[in-house]
Amino acid sequence: MWIANKKSELQAHLSTCKEPVILVPTMGALHPGHASLISLAKEQAGDTGTVIVSIFVNPIQFDRGSDLESYPRPLDTDLELCERHGADGIFVPDTGEVYSPDRSVTVIESSLSSYLCGATRPGHFDGVCTVVLKLFNLSRCDAAVFGEKDFQQLAIIRRMIRDLDLGVEIIPHPTVREDDGLAMSSRNERLIPEHRNDAPRIQKALLEASKQGTPEKILRVAGDLIEASPYARIDYLSLVDSETLLPVDRLSAPSVLACAVFYGDVRLIDHIDIPARKQ
Repeated sequence: MWIANKKSELQAHLSTCKEPVILVPTMGALHPGHASLISLAKEQAGDTGTVIVSIFVNPIQFDRGSDLESYPRPLDTDLELCERHGADGIFVPDTGEVYSPDRSVTVIESSLSSYLCGATRPGHFDGVCTVVLKLFNLSRCDAAVFGEKDFQQLAIIRRMIRDLDLGVEIIPHPTVREDDGLAMSSRNERLIPEHRNDAPRIQKALLEASKQGTPEKILRVAGDLIEASPYARIDYLSLVDSETLLPVDRLSAPSVLACAVFYGDVRLIDHIDIPARKQ
């Protein structure tokens, strides 16, 4: 497994890589969910393809400086996990290697990012789109693997690929969960014990709410169950169309019940799909 810290080193390795090249973009602090993404990429690449994992904590997608500063960076264990699960190469650039000091171009998505995380984290998805486009270009990847946990991110990246004719195939991976149902996230490690023990209520609330018959009841039940916690604070709770991500008042098309919940200063996201129902 090779490791590149500079764009020039990455390009040198790519000159000898065999196709297809499949990228797994990450911000590090890798956990079993990331391992599943790498394993899926290896399966898709086959015996002859190349799996590249990028590890880069992207500063321009953070809306809170404290969140950026506290983001974990256990590089040695990340590299071990990548090698163990079949990565062929790792791209680990620093910020100066990715962004010029006088950079003036940003990719802006103006529709799908208007709600959910985009509404509460201004500029977040502009930062995501910008870095993902750069990683696509730098890695010359044929495909990229993304987790469905960040379903809004996945929808926006698909839209960027479509609108900019990038020609990169997106390979989705279902949300990976802990044994108690909490969606795996690098942020889980920052939860204090009381918050970690309480956090599985997020998925339980979404599942219970999904049994209700109307959007109003779905949102009310989910909100009540989450807010019953003495620790949880809802950042957003929304029921949206699974394609447009616009809020819905009927269940006539596939929908997504999504939320972001703060435990202290740790922000957790989760969602569940809700099939269309006869009206």
